[in-house]
Amino acid sequence: MKKNSQYGNESISALKGADRVRKRPGVIFGSDSLDGCQHAVFEILSNSIDEAREGYGNEIIVTRYADHSIEVEDHGRGVPVDYNANEKRYNWELVFCEMYAGGKYENTGGDNYEFSLGLNGLGTCATQYSSEYMDVTVRRDGAEYSLHFEKGENCTGTKTGFKKKKYTGTDTGTKIRWRPDLEVFTDIQIPETYYLDVLKRQAVVNPKLRFIFRNETPEGIKETEFYYENGISDYVTEIAGDKALTSVQFLSGERRGKDRSDKPEYKVLLNCAFCFSSSISRLEYYHNSSWLEYGGSPDKAVRSAFVSAIDAHLKQNNKYNKNEGRISFQDVSDSLILVTSCFSTYTSYENQTKKAITNKFIQEAMTEFLRSGLEIYFIENKAEADKIAEQILINKRSREQAEKARLNIKKKLSGNLDLANRVQKFVDCRTKDVSRRELYIVEGDSALGSCKQGRDSEFQAIMPIRGKILNCLKADYDKIFKSDIITDLLKVLGCGVEVKSKSNKELSNFSLDNLRWNKVIICTDADVDGFQIRTLVLTMLYRLTPTLIEEGYVYIAESPLYEIECRGKSYFAFDESEKSEVLKQLDGKKYNIQRSKGLGENEADMMWETTMNPESRRLIRVMPEDAAATSEMFDLLLGENLSGRKEYIAENGWQYLDFADIS
Repeated sequence: MKKNSQYGNESISALKGADRVRKRPGVIFGSDSLDGCQHAVFEILSNSIDEAREGYGNEIIVTRYADHSIEVEDHGRGVPVDYNANEKRYNWELVFCEMYAGGKYENTGGDNYEFSLGLNGLGTCATQYSSEYMDVTVRRDGAEYSLHFEKGENCTGTKTGFKKKKYTGTDTGTKIRWRPDLEVFTDIQIPETYYLDVLKRQAVVNPKLRFIFRNETPEGIKETEFYYENGISDYVTEIAGDKALTSVQFLSGERRGKDRSDKPEYKVLLNCAFCFSSSISRLEYYHNSSWLEYGGSPDKAVRSAFVSAIDAHLKQNNKYNKNEGRISFQDVSDSLILVTSCFSTYTSYENQTKKAITNKFIQEAMTEFLRSGLEIYFIENKAEADKIAEQILINKRSREQAEKARLNIKKKLSGNLDLANRVQKFVDCRTKDVSRRELYIVEGDSALGSCKQGRDSEFQAIMPIRGKILNCLKADYDKIFKSDIITDLLKVLGCGVEVKSKSNKELSNFSLDNLRWNKVIICTDADVDGFQIRTLVLTMLYRLTPTLIEEGYVYIAESPLYEIECRGKSYFAFDESEKSEVLKQLDGKKYNIQRSKGLGENEADMMWETTMNPESRRLIRVMPEDAAATSEMFDLLLGENLSGRKEYIAENGWQYLDFADIS
């Protein structure tokens, strides 16, 4: 404990001016990392969008420069920067240096920015404060104004704080170029993909507003344009492509109300475009042009309205089976392409970064608006309504079947390996220390016998594969989990399965902590059939338990190709080059050479020496570089190219495993 520390009236301090942002960027932008830097860009962009939506300008140009500076130019009315008699200050101070000021706060009875993306009043000022520099050019009132800021300070060098010259052109607007400061943000290298995503989204929710993105590259400026004549309707049509099950519907309406009786009344404009598809799903929510990544009120409204309206249609038309349960929103969303774009004069965001809204009235108004719109749509479009009903019921019944399969599989794979739940012919080891336990997966009863006799029973267990394992690359999950060979092996592994499938996502109950083994070793004969069985086992593990491969738990035991006997001693060669080396050592001596027998024909001591002894065996650790490359390899080995597969297995079978571990 510090004895001399003081905490008195002089101990309290407040951040002032630019320090309010520069020292605490996370408070304003949600982060001091690249996410926060990107949010600062959106704050500037949103002001230009607000201008255009008010009817001033139909084009916004965004430039990403190679030095990581950004420029946003619009054709709006131009930001007022001259002297403000009401405030007795220059407007540039209010806009660029005052945290809560701007045209969206005016209290003069005007109607500027009724539906604004930037009502918080922080954006322009906060971005200026967090910049290494910011250059502003404004064209309005027959003049061109220019200002220069550095690290939150006006450094224009004039008494007024700006330079002003006569402008005779008719085009008004604002151009702002700035470079985010690395003293504020940990990263300012905003990728091209961010701009392409944001500008496309803004074009979607702002019909007839053209966005031009200019990206400076070593080859010059590359331009990309975004424009949607009919806004979200065109966007839904684009997403659906030729996979649409129904026509695109557009609903629009206006409501007025309060979030609470003691709160002020406000107006909300509601827009929704949607269609149904048998193969595509997408839900996107926007409010005052801002993409609501987490939805909030609109998402809750959509969930309630669509389930209610579709459920009512199913009941009215006797589509449910007897005693069948109600549909869920998952059943609807699996086939729904929907985009909402709403605007309100008052908005309650979940936080400063505007990723969700919480307005109670917007949720209630939107629920009623969508429900009534769907009811009318279903009445007026009976054929499409029946198509939707059939598809949603297919989704529902598929989900329920997958859930039933998941529960059955979980029950089947759970439980300890005791006498009441024994896997046929599985031979366990004695130790319970998982860090030592090794599982050998072998082919057939004959290999089981030789491996069982040749192993160290303290830490080596044997799991035989009875017959040919199912090709898990091609088979569906229902068929896979009906295979006793596969479910028995999964029981022995103990870690469960991780099914990477949208329709079967509930099936995943994988836990690496429950794995009973330190090494899972695939041990097959060194011939074409052995390679095929090895590949089928690997494919099963890759599809059902890929983490075991990714984390390096899976190995292949190499078997020798040749056994060379000389004067009562045996030498083993794993390939042609090793055979040549052995024969050189035996030069002049009499020897006998033969292809190595199958594992089941090997003596116990030979099995121990060549395949199971940690001091002399050769294990190949399966460590795929990446999942895509592994998938391509499995497609080659197990796909439709039969001749290619045979040639590859015969000539290169072992070479697709890159990392060898000799332990």
